[in-house]
Amino acid sequence: MTTRCDWALQSKLEQDYHDNEWGKPVHEDQKLFEFLVLESMQAGLSWSLILKKRNNFKKALDDFDYRKIATYNEEKVQSLLNNPGIVRNQLKIRATIHNAQEFLRIQEEYGSFDHFIWKQVDNQITNNQWTKISDVPSSSDLSDQVTKRLKKEGFKFLGTTSVYSFLQAVGIINDHLISCDFK
Repeated sequence: MTTRCDWALQSKLEQDYHDNEWGKPVHEDQKLFEFLVLESMQAGLSWSLILKKRNNFKKALDDFDYRKIATYNEEKVQSLLNNPGIVRNQLKIRATIHNAQEFLRIQEEYGSFDHFIWKQVDNQITNNQWTKISDVPSSSDLSDQVTKRLKKEGFKFLGTTSVYSFLQAVGIINDHLISCDFK
């Protein structure tokens, strides 16, 4: 019998995400951007809702191609705002376009977003040792620090809670419970 983190027991979709993606180190810029977008879109919503809409986001946002997203015009914004398959929040959609532009700038300046984001943690994974899901924080000093740096670099609609979730998703922070077989 496989033991998982409590939050991954609600649906097959969450279970698959937990088992195959969450907390595994990501070093591919395209995937890092996808998680940045999804975490930004989650603000104020449930992660299960975002997972359910993930494929719709993928289609609507050109497979999370930040190069294309950076060039979206007003017509595309309106198209996204009228798409019932995604989160139709104007601030989040406009922030996604803006963040794609900043993402490209970061790549140009640092060689890759991967290099930039992992440098924020000296290429070290934080392996927390939580015993209960209620022990896992929604933010930390690290997410505060990374959030400040992202904002300094011009990123929008990313607070310390969404950044903490991003850091968990891309494996910078390993918050699998110590009882979890995926630790």
